[in-house]
Amino acid sequence: MGWFFKTQRVIYKPVEEVDLSPDSDEVYLRANVKAPRMAGFLIKIAAWILESRILGAMLVYILKGENLIHKLVSFAELKEPPVYVPYHPWKDLKEQEAKCIPSELPPSEKAQHAVDCLPLCSDVIINTQQPTFRRWTIQDYSRAYISGETTPLVVAKSFLDALHASSTPPLKMSFFISYNAEDILRQATESTLRYERGEPISVLDGVPIAVKDEIDSKPYQTTGGTKWLHKLRHCTDDACCVKHLRSCGAIIVGKTNMHELGVGTSGINPHYGATRNPYDPSKVTGGSSSGSAAVVSAGLCPVALGVDGGGSVRIPASLCGVIGFKPTFGRVSHSGVLPLNWTVGMVGILAGTVEDALIVYAAISGHHPSNQPTILPPKINLPLLKSEKSMSRFKIAKYKETVDVTLPEIEVMRLAHYLTIGSECNASIRPHLEKMDVAELGCDARVALRIYGAFNSREYLNAQRIRNRQMHFYKHILERADFIVIPTTGVTAYPIMEDALKYGDFDYINGAALVRYQIAGNFLGLPAVTVPVGYDKSGMPIGLQFIGRPWSESTLLHIAFAVQVLSIQSYRKPKVFYNLLSKKEEP
Repeated sequence: MGWFFKTQRVIYKPVEEVDLSPDSDEVYLRANVKAPRMAGFLIKIAAWILESRILGAMLVYILKGENLIHKLVSFAELKEPPVYVPYHPWKDLKEQEAKCIPSELPPSEKAQHAVDCLPLCSDVIINTQQPTFRRWTIQDYSRAYISGETTPLVVAKSFLDALHASSTPPLKMSFFISYNAEDILRQATESTLRYERGEPISVLDGVPIAVKDEIDSKPYQTTGGTKWLHKLRHCTDDACCVKHLRSCGAIIVGKTNMHELGVGTSGINPHYGATRNPYDPSKVTGGSSSGSAAVVSAGLCPVALGVDGGGSVRIPASLCGVIGFKPTFGRVSHSGVLPLNWTVGMVGILAGTVEDALIVYAAISGHHPSNQPTILPPKINLPLLKSEKSMSRFKIAKYKETVDVTLPEIEVMRLAHYLTIGSECNASIRPHLEKMDVAELGCDARVALRIYGAFNSREYLNAQRIRNRQMHFYKHILERADFIVIPTTGVTAYPIMEDALKYGDFDYINGAALVRYQIAGNFLGLPAVTVPVGYDKSGMPIGLQFIGRPWSESTLLHIAFAVQVLSIQSYRKPKVFYNLLSKKEEP
């Protein structure tokens, strides 16, 4: 169809000729987003038009041209070969103030090593001030159980009561897609008995943890936020990361809501409801790990698992005022996760505190199943957060036009990532779509999948060539700086529009603003973490993000902890919040 419309193209200079210095004359291209927001009856019509053979093809072609995909990716000329998987060879970085442990240790032992790295709660309060609000932590639960102040069974019953309250009018928060009260109480009873015998498995024993409905976890089917996928793909076992948590005694409390198939960033799901932000239930949580962020923010769980393919952990973490952590590509097993985006997706952690993110990260890291192609890094470095030694001065790269460093082709990378994640999602889902009625999909997912299906092999290859270029750029920058500091999102939580609830919505403008600063972590396989640092004028949370070198999780968590200590006094309690440790003083 290229003959029908006049197209422009970019001829990229060889990567070794690109100037990355602060005085570079590389042009900083801002986001060029040209697509109307569609919801309600309009998105239903749009889905029908896009799915028609002739009109749909023409409309997608126009959209790709208007949004510079043709110019910057489709018809661009690049000399670099494609890089299909952002795998980084293991390198021992000799990180400062870190404890090195073998990857093959049992999850419960790794979790204990993480606990040994943490400061005492009293030390944190002495070094700062008593915060006006804080969420209960994994260690709070563990101490309450050990002391007999409460039990996992009592907490599980409180959880179920809170979940019922949050799911019914007037709130209707839509945190979960599925949960099984009988299974939750069974796990809690077993944990309670272990504490009564004085034999808890680990600090995670009896701690409620939620799992995004993109990750296999028995006895639940994995829906991916759809009404049909679980009918064609059956969950027969726990994902590797869930097995690790179970082996530590954690209580898996259910499958959290998500944007359908992870194809959007708002967290609005037409089948299971719009997940609502605990800081303001009239606003979005962000997505696609919307429910996981919301349950942590609302106090239902100290930690939840998500999957981050395009900021899907860090976006909702930032909008809901919690920690969002995505390790290096290959650090955590992807076994048992829906294969929606296998070269950009990564299991991630949403937590109320950096300390809790560290404990769960240690528990689920490494120990890949034998059939997984990635190479297991031999070591895991855990940050010594209790250390009184100050870490040496870090070199920070700022993500701006020409401050300290120049990061070129940022918008090009966003488009290349969009093309990659879309192509991979389409390749994964397309065989299933042939066996079902497309009307079972939400209209926003239908629109997205139609666009994804229009990407061709030339475009995919060029996107992987762009990945190669960006990996070179970031490697160069991270040889000069220890990490990059950037905003987490380009906007804070915005209102849930009533017309989006029935069919979903396609909001490419807000979506592009939410993902703009996320892409390097996914497309290039780099570790990243977001920390809440403040609030906008409406009282909605703002996150600050750090992106590090491959395998530098310890350094990132150390920096995140330092920022948390500086910010914790200003943390505010969400409007929707539940105190599961009811016998303790309200946090």
